[in-house]
Formats: sequence, structure tokens, C-alpha cells
Amino acid sequence: MRAQALDAFQVIADPSRRQMMQLLSKNSMTINALAENFDMSRPAVSKHIKIMYNAGFVSITDIGRERYCNLKQDGFNELQEFIDYFDKFWAGKLKKLETLLNNKAKGK
Repeated sequence: MRAQALDAFQVIADPSRRQMMQLLSKNSMTINALAENFDMSRPAVSKHIKIMYNAGFVSITDIGRERYCNLKQDGFNELQEFIDYFDKFWAGKLKKLETLLNNKAKGK
């Protein structure tokens, strides 16, 4: 039975996963290489990678006996869509405020 995938915000809520993403933004890394950067076991790092993989933040490539992790854009797209929605929302609110203030300044 496959575990339910977390949404993008649940994935990035964990500080260790955010740090792993930072490391992977610089280079492709094996799970062992990632684990060297954390005070946790390799299986714990592997669990975090699986969560990021299921949410579309990470791809895994098997090369020989090593598993290389790379960042993927898919998971970040969900975050960007959410942020874009609220960017438009606040831009609209600020435009209405600007119009109101301009009209008030002109004495309308």
C-alpha cells in the first residue's frame, strides 16, 4: 500500500527537506552523500527523499549501485501557482487602493 503523497507545502514544511533541496540545487547527490550532511540515519534521509520524490520535487536515477537525487520542477510549480494567485490578488487590492487615494486627492 502506497503512502499518500503530501502536498507541496507539507513537503517544504520540514526544515531537513528544505536543506536537502538547497544541497540538491547545487549538485546531484547520492542518498549517502546527502546523509553525510545530517545528524540522522541513511534510512531517515531516504524516507525524506521518498516524500520529495512522491511530491515531484526530486527525481532519482540509478547509476550502478548508487541512487542519484536531482531536483525536479514539478513540485515547485504547485508552490509557484499558489504564490502567483496571491500576487495577483494583492496587486488588485493595491490598485483599488491607489485609485481610491487618487480620487480622494483629486477631491472626487
